[in-house]
Amino acid sequence: MPNPLPRRSGGLAQALGAYFVWCLFPLYFAALHEVSAFEVVAWRILFTLPFCLLTIAALKQGAELRAALTTPRILGALALSGLLIGINWSIYVIAVASGHILAASLGYYINPLVNVLAATVFLREKLSRLQWLAMALAAIGVAMLAKGALDTLWISLSLALSFAGYGLTRKLAPVTALPGLTVETLVLLIPAIGVLAWQVTSGAGLAMGSSLRIDLLLACAGPITGVPLLLFASAARKLDFSLLGFIQFITPTGVFLMGLIAFHEPFQSSQLLCFLFIWTAIAIFCWDLLRRRRSAAAA
Repeated sequence: MPNPLPRRSGGLAQALGAYFVWCLFPLYFAALHEVSAFEVVAWRILFTLPFCLLTIAALKQGAELRAALTTPRILGALALSGLLIGINWSIYVIAVASGHILAASLGYYINPLVNVLAATVFLREKLSRLQWLAMALAAIGVAMLAKGALDTLWISLSLALSFAGYGLTRKLAPVTALPGLTVETLVLLIPAIGVLAWQVTSGAGLAMGSSLRIDLLLACAGPITGVPLLLFASAARKLDFSLLGFIQFITPTGVFLMGLIAFHEPFQSSQLLCFLFIWTAIAIFCWDLLRRRRSAAAA
């Protein structure tokens, strides 16, 4: 039988790459604080499309893109995933723009728990006893964080559920990362143009063209958005969904630390205990994963 480890290892590296890039997103969106959240999301979509199309042309994946656009099942799945990621982007940018960095961080702490539950319910993935123990410890830590942020819990839950739905849909959709992201961006293109048109007609105006700094930041939204999503979508096809979700704790931890260090959000002593629960859970989950993989390789 072929050895599954190289494929899984490649997926793990891609997932880690996506999660580390997402750790830096608060800095990028904070630099665009004078731009409305919906305009940021709209330009994000518009500049991601040419990035995807140029990459499609460079990698000669035009046939895969045509197949995705002409297959109703794939097109329907990507329309759903596009809608979910659009909702996720909008809520995230609103949260950062309004100073709720920790609420965004909590959303991505809740998301791995939702991912693991979705993996067991929809994908019939099985967890070992140690991994269930890790889930329980992580759930305790996340619940302690949520208790202190009830007023912004809707932000956290919306981010967690929308991204879990996106990841699950992309895992089940029979399409590779780049054509899939291109179709998702096409699905969101009309709403993005509608948002920009509404801002112009309402008299609010557009930030694009107001300064060279803002223009460059908005233009960079394409690769900044596309690269980690491509890595994530590719990893979702290769890894168990429960593993993909659990290692996602990297992103909210990075975002949380960013909120404390760069944005000077208040830190409570109770949050330290929460992190001890969560990172103990991560250590148990990863140790059990490595133990089982070594046993499988030896066999």
